[in-house]
Amino acid sequence: MASMKSIYFLGTLSWALFLLTTPAISVSDEAFTECMAANGIKNLTSASSKNYKILLNYSIQNLRYAGSQIPKPHFIILPQTEQQVQATVTCARKGGYEIRVRSGGHSYEGTSITAEASFVIIDLMNLNAVKLHVATGTAWIGGGATLGEIYYTIAQTTRGYGFSAGSCPTVGSGGHISGGGFGLLSRKYGLAADNVVDAHVVDAEGRLLNRKTMGEDFFWALRGGGGGSWGIVVAWKIKLLKVPPTVTLFSVSRRGLRNVSTLLYKWQMAAPTLEKEFYLYAYLQAPDNRTTAASFTGLYLGRKTAVLKSLGSRFPELGIVAEDCTEMRWIDAALFFSNRGSNLSSLADRYDYNKLYFFAKSDYVRNPIPLKALVGGLKTLREQPLGSVIFDPYGGKMWEIASDFTPFPHRAGNLFGIQYSVSWYDENGDSEEYLAWLRKFYAFMEPYVSQNPRAAYVNYMDLDLGTVGNELLNGTDLVAEASKWGKKYFLDNFERLVRVKTRVDPHNVFRNVQSIPPDIRF
Repeated sequence: MASMKSIYFLGTLSWALFLLTTPAISVSDEAFTECMAANGIKNLTSASSKNYKILLNYSIQNLRYAGSQIPKPHFIILPQTEQQVQATVTCARKGGYEIRVRSGGHSYEGTSITAEASFVIIDLMNLNAVKLHVATGTAWIGGGATLGEIYYTIAQTTRGYGFSAGSCPTVGSGGHISGGGFGLLSRKYGLAADNVVDAHVVDAEGRLLNRKTMGEDFFWALRGGGGGSWGIVVAWKIKLLKVPPTVTLFSVSRRGLRNVSTLLYKWQMAAPTLEKEFYLYAYLQAPDNRTTAASFTGLYLGRKTAVLKSLGSRFPELGIVAEDCTEMRWIDAALFFSNRGSNLSSLADRYDYNKLYFFAKSDYVRNPIPLKALVGGLKTLREQPLGSVIFDPYGGKMWEIASDFTPFPHRAGNLFGIQYSVSWYDENGDSEEYLAWLRKFYAFMEPYVSQNPRAAYVNYMDLDLGTVGNELLNGTDLVAEASKWGKKYFLDNFERLVRVKTRVDPHNVFRNVQSIPPDIRF
C-alpha cells in the first residue's frame, strides 16, 4: 500500500483544483467523535482536517463524483482492525449517520462516496492483507485488498495458482466480489464470488460474523448481491485456482466497418463456445467519424500451439498467426491486462494514475446480433471518438453454474456481456453530450439484447435503471421501486435477496440509491 507521504504528494498534485463542500459541524458530529474516542479509535478525519481532501479524493476513481456539487462525508475513517470496523458502525448509528463503505472506490455511480443525508465513509484500504494457505489451496484476503494486491501476493508467494477476478488492479475486492466479479478466468473457473468459501462481515448490529454464524442465506447474498446492502465484508476466504506454468497472450487489431462487423458477427458464435481455457474479448472504438477499429485480445491457459490449432479451426476469419501470440506466466498476463507497464510490483500500487470522467451501461446477449445491427451499432460508435464498447464472452464454466448458485444470475444462455462507456478528461467538457450519446447507443441496441427484463451487471451500476431516495419510507414502496433495477441485475434472485435483507438488516442501515431494500411485509 502507498505510504501516507506518497498519498499526500499524489493528492496535492492531482486534486489541488477541486473545491469541497464542507459539512457543517452538528451535535451528531460530537456524539460520533465521543463514541469513537471511547472505543480508542483515532484514525478518523473530519471535514475540517487538513488531510480530508487528500483522503477523500485518493480513491475516487470516477471524477464525475469529485466535484464541489457532490455531497461530502462528515468523517472518513480508516480502520486498522475488524474490531474498529465494528465500533465505527455502532458509533455511526448512534450519531445518526448513513454509512458508506469504500474498498477500491470504483463504484460506477459513486455510491460508495455519496449520500443524500449526513454520512461517513469507512475506507477499508488498511484492511488489505492477503494471507495464502497453499496446503489447503485457499487464501484470506482483506475486504480492502485490491485485485492487483491479490494477484501480486499470490505470484510472489507460490507458483501455479491464480484467482478468477477482473483485470483492473485498483478495483477493491470488497465491491468486486460483492457484485459477482467477472474476469479473465471466469470461463474456466466461474466468477470471483463463485470461488469464495467463507467471509468475515460486520452486520448492521456491529457483530462480526463468519459463514457459520451468519447462516447460508446471508452468505449467499454476500456473494453477488451487490455492494452496500448487507454489511461490511472485512475479509474473504477464497479458493486458489490452478494455472499452468505457461499461458498464451494473443491480440490482433482490425479496421474497417465491413471487416470489423463481419468479424464481430463470427466472434459471437466462436468466442463463447471455445474451450474453457480461452478468454477472447473484443474492444471497439472509432477514433474519428470515418474509422472503425477493433482489438481482439485473448488469454489461453496453455501453449500457443493449442491457440493456433483451435482458432484456426473455430475462428479462422480472425487470422491469428504465431507472431500474434506470446507465451508467458499467468502473472505477466495479468500485468498486461492491467495496463501497468512491465514492473510486476506496480500491480500492488493501489493508486490509479489515469483517472477519468466516465459513464457506462451494460447488456447481456442471448442470441447472435444480426450483421446489419452490428453495422448500425458501429456507425453509432463513429459519432463519438471518446466512446468504446467491450464484448466479453461467456460460455465454459459460466454456462455450467446454476443461475441461483449465487445472486449473480447471468449464466446459461448468455453468449456474452456488453459494456458501453464514454470517458473524458476535461471537467469542463460537455458531459451531457457524452451521456446523451451513450444513452442513444443503448437505445439502439435494445431489440438485440436480453428481454423481459433487459438484464444488466450490477458491478456496472447504472442509475438510469432507477433509484430510490430516503423519502420512500414504506417498505412496500421501497421493494416496488427497487424491483425496477433489481430484477435487471438479479432476475429471479431478487425476491430472495429482499427476504434476506429483511432478516439481516430490517432497518436498512446499509443502503444507497440502488441497494436491496427490506420488506416490512415479511
